[in-house]
Amino acid sequence: MKREVAILGATGTVGQRFIELLQGHPWFEISVLAASERSAGKKYKEACKWRMETPMPEAVEDMTVVNTNLKEVKQAGNVDFVFSALPGSIAGPIEEEFAVEYPVVSKASAHRMKSDVPLIIPEVNPDHLQLISVQKKNRGWNGFISTDPNCSTIQLAITLKALMKFGVENVIVSTMQALSGAGYPGVPSLDIIDNVVPYISGEEEKMENETRKILGTFYGEEIQPANITISASCHRVNVKDGHLEAVYVGLEQKPTIEEVKEAFRNFVGEPQRLKLPTAPERPIIVKEEIDRPQPRFDRDAGKGMSVVVGRIREDPIMTVKYLCLGHNTIRGAAGAGILSAELMVKKGLL
Repeated sequence: MKREVAILGATGTVGQRFIELLQGHPWFEISVLAASERSAGKKYKEACKWRMETPMPEAVEDMTVVNTNLKEVKQAGNVDFVFSALPGSIAGPIEEEFAVEYPVVSKASAHRMKSDVPLIIPEVNPDHLQLISVQKKNRGWNGFISTDPNCSTIQLAITLKALMKFGVENVIVSTMQALSGAGYPGVPSLDIIDNVVPYISGEEEKMENETRKILGTFYGEEIQPANITISASCHRVNVKDGHLEAVYVGLEQKPTIEEVKEAFRNFVGEPQRLKLPTAPERPIIVKEEIDRPQPRFDRDAGKGMSVVVGRIREDPIMTVKYLCLGHNTIRGAAGAGILSAELMVKKGLL
C-alpha cells in the first residue's frame, strides 16, 4: 500500500521536480496538488507552465489544483504526509497549520534553524530525526515539520561529513550557483548574460549556519552546533542546473591526498545501507580528470543524487582544497525531500 502525498507549491519549479521524481515511486503516490489561489480550481495542466525537460506526467495532468490550506487539502483526497515546496516567505504559518495533523517534509527555509526542527541530510545526520518527538511534545502537534537544507549547503555538508574523521576545523567555500536555484523566472537575462552576479540574498548566512547545525551533535532535546568556523561567498553564474563550489578545509590531522580521496569514495550512510529507493549507490563520486567536475557533464551523476568531487589537492594555507558539484533541484531540493521521507518510513515516522 503506497503512502499518499500532498504537494504544497505544486506549480513551482521545486513542486514540478517533486512530481517528476515521484512518478513510479515504489512507496509514495501523489494524491493532492496544492498551489496559490490563482491556480486553485484549475486542472494541473492548465494551472502549471511545465518547466521540466521530461513531459508532464499524464497522472497529474487532469488533477484539480486546490488552494494551499488545510481544509481544502483534506477535502481533496487522502493524505498521509505533505511535501512542501512553498516559497520561504510564506511557508512558515502554512506549514505549521498542516503540522498540527500531518508530517510535513519541507524544502522551505522558514523553519530550518528552529531549535526543535530537524534539518536533515539522510547520509549525514539521520539521528537528528529524534528531534521530532521533542517538537511534537513542545508544540502539541499530531504531525511535525522536518526540513531539508539549502541546496548549496547539502553538497558541502556531505563532503565535510566524509572529512570529519580527520577533524574539520575551518572551511572557506566559494560557490558558482546555477540559475535554476533562483526559481522561475529567476535572474533577468540582462543581469546574467556576459556576467556573474556576486551576491545571492541570504545564501552565505544559510551555508554558514545550516552546515554547523547539520554537522552538530544531538543531545537529548537539542542540537549542539559543530565547532567549525565556516566562511562562505556565494555567486550566481550563467549555468542552468548544477552548483559548483570551491572548498578549502583546515583539518586537525594531515591526511595524504589519497587518504582524502578514499574518505570520499568510501563514504556511505543509512540510505545506502537501507537501500532506500532514491539513494545513490555512491553519495560522493571522485573524478580524477584535471578539469572536472563540470555542471554540464556531472550534474546528473547518480540520477542527480550524487555529489561529484574533483581537483582534490593540498592547500598551502588550509589543509586540502577541492571542487564539488551537486544538482541543485534534485539532490539540492526535491530529491533530498523524497530521500528524507524514505528514511522516515524506515524509522517508523511516516
